[in-house]
Order: sequence, then C-alpha cells, then structure tokens
Amino acid sequence: MVMAPKASKGLKLTDILVTVVIAVVFGLIYRIWGPVYDLFKIAGLQAEQLSYGMWFIASTVAFLIIRKPGVALLAEVAAAVFEMLTGSQYSIDSLTYGIMQGLGAEIIFALFAYRSYSLIVTCLAGIGSGLGSLAMDWYKGYLVELAGWNLTLYFVFRLISCVVITGMVAYYLVKALEATGVTRIVRPVSEADRRSLHDDTIHRG
Repeated sequence: MVMAPKASKGLKLTDILVTVVIAVVFGLIYRIWGPVYDLFKIAGLQAEQLSYGMWFIASTVAFLIIRKPGVALLAEVAAAVFEMLTGSQYSIDSLTYGIMQGLGAEIIFALFAYRSYSLIVTCLAGIGSGLGSLAMDWYKGYLVELAGWNLTLYFVFRLISCVVITGMVAYYLVKALEATGVTRIVRPVSEADRRSLHDDTIHRG
C-alpha cells in the first residue's frame, strides 16, 4: 500500500474550525437520520442496521479532508454534541456513542500513522467506528435479547453499512470535493497530487 508523506502534527485553528463546520453539517444530518432509521425498521430483519453507518461519517469525511491526528475523534464527538443540543431523540446517548465511534475511526487511522487516505483504510475506519458502536450496544444491554441468525444479521448489516456509508460514501464524497478544489482551503495540494494531475493532463492530451 502506498503511503502518503507524513501529515504535519498538531491542529491549527483553521483545522479545528473546519472540523467544527463539518461536524455541524453532519450533526444536522444525524439529527434527521433518526426517523430514516426508524423507517428501515418497518422492513424488519434488522434492516435498519444497513442505514447505521451514516452516524459515523463525520469522522471519516473530516479526516480525509484535514488529514491530521485527532480530527476523526473531534469531528464525531462535535457532531454528536450538536445532534444532542438540537434535540436528538437519543439524548445523552448521542454523545457517549459519538465518543466511542470517533475513537474507533481514530484508532484505525493511527494504525496507519495517519499517512494513508485510501478507500481500504477509510472502510476499515468505518468498521472501527462500527465496532465502537457495537461495544456501546453491548454495554447498554441492547444485544441481550438477540441470538442466532438475528444477532448475525445485526452484526453483518451494521458492518456492511460501515463499509458502504462510512467508508465508500465518505471517500468518494471527499474525492468529489477535491475535484472542485474546495479542500485546498485547508489542505494544500501535495506533490503526489500535482504529479497525479499532471499525468492525467498528459493522458487526456
């Protein structure tokens, strides 16, 4: 796996402000996602778990944009706080889950020394967030009544959602933002990016 040059350590004020803005945006999404999650419940068979990954996406999007230690955790916690303050149906659980979910993603990015921004690593970070949420589910006792195939669907669908929404959707969303040049405001184009753009220009020519 190709590793990018090591990201500069330490969050600047700009990094924190951008992270908070991202968190507010996704905090609003989290706030309205409860009813969407409830709609999935109508289908039964733990179908709602297929939508669960949306509640982790702030962590992966923020990290892919800013690419610095602590961003994934900060973004997820800040989004959870904003969700809670706007009257989330999950109240304080929004915050406790946000901490565990953000920490799960942060650990994965840390394992790659915060130098890999690939789709695979982003999906793994999504899974890390999912495992954090599952740990909270276990702590809260939500898994006690589940067994056999029901519990299996719960876990499998949750992790699929982590890969698809928290991983793939976040990755390609940031790619789309990069194409517009928006991310250059907080992250200057790297030498690798310049070479990639140069090569693309040559091939198209």
